[in-house]
Amino acid sequence: MNHSRLALLVLLLAGLAACQPKTSAVTDNSPAVATVNGAPISLNFYDFYIKGITGGKAPADLTAEQRGLALDNLIRAQLVAERAVKDGVDKSGDAAYMLQLARLNVLEQAVQERYLKDRQPSDQELRAEYEAQLSAMPKTEYHARHILVATEPFAQKIIDRLDKGEKFDVLAKAESMDSSKNNGGDLGWFTANRMVPEFAAAVMTLKPNEYTHKAVQTQYGWHVIQLIETREVTAPPFDQVRQRLVQVVQAKKFKQYTDELLRDAKVEKFPDRISPTPAAGGAAAPPAPSGAAPAAPPAAPGAAGTPAPATPATPPANPKKD
Repeated sequence: MNHSRLALLVLLLAGLAACQPKTSAVTDNSPAVATVNGAPISLNFYDFYIKGITGGKAPADLTAEQRGLALDNLIRAQLVAERAVKDGVDKSGDAAYMLQLARLNVLEQAVQERYLKDRQPSDQELRAEYEAQLSAMPKTEYHARHILVATEPFAQKIIDRLDKGEKFDVLAKAESMDSSKNNGGDLGWFTANRMVPEFAAAVMTLKPNEYTHKAVQTQYGWHVIQLIETREVTAPPFDQVRQRLVQVVQAKKFKQYTDELLRDAKVEKFPDRISPTPAAGGAAAPPAPSGAAPAAPPAAPGAAGTPAPATPATPPANPKKD
C-alpha cells in the first residue's frame, strides 16, 4: 500500500479515533511517545506516520530535531482533532463526509492489499491480458484539424470559403471557437476511440488532405474537419507495459472478489431518490435550441470520492471524449 497516501488519510482519522470509546480503538501495545490530554500517541503509530511523510524512512534515519518536529506535528493534529470532536465538526457538514470517505478508502486499500498479496499475476495471465489489449487496440491513428462554430449555417459558409481556396489553418485561426485555433485548428494525433462518436465517424471517412463538405454536429457545436494524415498504431512491447498489465490484472481479480461480496450481500437501491433535481421554480431547464452549441460541454465524471472538475465557460480545445 502507498504509505504516503495512506498516512495522510489515517491522520484525518487518528485524532478522532483517540477521542472514541476505548472499545473501538486500534489494538496497539507499543509504548506511548506522548500523551495529549491523557490520550496516547503510540510508538507504532508514530513510526507509521514517519514512513508516510518521508517515503518509507524509519525514525532512526532522521535527526533528533526532525523526529521532534514530527512528534510536535502529531500532537498538534491530535489537539485540533479533539477540538473538532468537542465542536461537533466530525458529525456535520463536509468534514463528516470526508471522514467517512477517508475511512472507506483506507479500508478498501487495506483489504485489496491483503487479498492480492498471495494472488500475484502469473506470466501466463499477463501475456493473455497483453494479447487481449492488443486485439482491442485501435489499428490507426489520425492527425486532423477542425474549425468549431456555433451554428450549421455558419459552418456551411466556412466550407464554401474552403471550396473557393481559402486556407484551412487561416480560417481556423480567424473563426474557430476553441483554443485549437491558436494552432490553426490542429488536434494532433489521436485514435478514433478518443473522440466523440460523430467526430470520429467523420474523420474515418476522409482521405488525407480532404475536409468534410457537410458540417458535423457534436455536443460541442458544428465542426468542419480536415484529415491531414494517418499512421498505423505501434503497439508497445510486452516488457515496456508489464507493470501496467500487473495493475490491470490485479484490478480485475479484486473486482471479481467484490462481485462475490455483492452476490452474498443484501443490497437495496432507491434510484428515485437520486434523480436529478428540477430547476428552481419546479420546472426542468429547457433543452438548447436545435443546432446551437451548448454553453459548455458536460464534464467528465470524476473518480469515486472525487468531484468532477468544473466545466469551462467556453468549448474545449478539441472534441475528445476525455
